[in-house]
This record gives sequence, C-alpha cells and structure tokens, in this order.
Amino acid sequence: MAKLYFNYSTMNAGKSTVLLQASHNYIERGMQTYLLIAQFDDRAGQGRIGSRIGIGADADTFAPDEDLFAKIKLRLDSGPCACIFIDEAHFMSEDQVWQLARAVDDLGVPIMCYGLRVDFLGKLFPASAALLALSDEMREVRTICHCGKKATMVVRNDADGNVLKGGDQIVVGGNERYVSLCRRHWREAMGDTA
Repeated sequence: MAKLYFNYSTMNAGKSTVLLQASHNYIERGMQTYLLIAQFDDRAGQGRIGSRIGIGADADTFAPDEDLFAKIKLRLDSGPCACIFIDEAHFMSEDQVWQLARAVDDLGVPIMCYGLRVDFLGKLFPASAALLALSDEMREVRTICHCGKKATMVVRNDADGNVLKGGDQIVVGGNERYVSLCRRHWREAMGDTA
C-alpha cells in the first residue's frame, strides 16, 4: 500500500543524503525512481539534488503553482516508477501537498518528502504543516547543536554573520546563511532570554 512520508529536520541534518541513498537503494534493485526539487532551488545546479557530502543526482523541477498530481501522473504514464522523492518539500504550497496525497491515494505510488519543519523564526512552513497533517508516516532526521543537544531550530544570518530576526520566510541558502541550534540556543540567538 502506497504512503505519503515526511522526513523532516532542521538545516544540515543530511536530509538530501538520506533521500539520495533511498533512491539509490531502489535503483540498485532494478526499480526506477522519480526525483523532484523546487525550480528556484539551484544550489546544486538547475534540476539537481545535491548533498553537502558531495553526492548528487539529476531531478525534475516543479514550479510554485504547478499541479504535482498531473506531473506525477504524466511520469507514471511514461513507464514504471517505484517511488517519488521530493527534496526541499517545505518549498511546496499547501495545495501541492494535497496533490501529493491524492497521487498516493489515487495513483498508488509511494511519495517520500524531505524538508524543513520550521523556518528561522520558529514558524511552520505551510507545506510542512500540511505534510505533518496529511502524511501516513513521519520521520525525524536528527542533527546537533554546537552544545551537543538535538537541534530543532535554525537561525538565518546576514552576510556579516549577524542573526536576522525578520525577513521573507523562504530564502535559499546553506551553511553560509543558516545555523542549526537547540531551542535554548535559538532563543538566546533571537534575544529571548529571561
């Protein structure tokens, strides 16, 4: 039975690495997968999923308003596909998450989403909120704060390394812009001290 999966974490936990490994496992067993990433996320190159440890794979891209049910159906109509993988799933819209749920239910294909749970202000991304509500299974990919505790939050820094306390929810970046922290150190960085 097909399911919708949400693998979530904060920045730099290895979500893309886990995605690429899972896709490789299917391919190694002679099955095809379909990889997707947001069109505007070109950090690893246009239409490419990349990991900080240096591995990557080509992927199809989706636009912010694109119908993912139709896109997945078109892919399935072209030949066998054992699993759909979506990187940076928090970049989707809430409607797109519902389209994924419909694809799982009506097309019978498992879909594995990998993304952030919360933004740099501690707020849920709309797609992450929908994935938390609709997913059949959820798994946390863990990383650690500089203190050794589990990191659950992230701060965004400006070019000079100063913590930002406002701005657009979605700004593409990596280690140069984001730092994963435990809640206590995130609160300190954001100026929330007793």
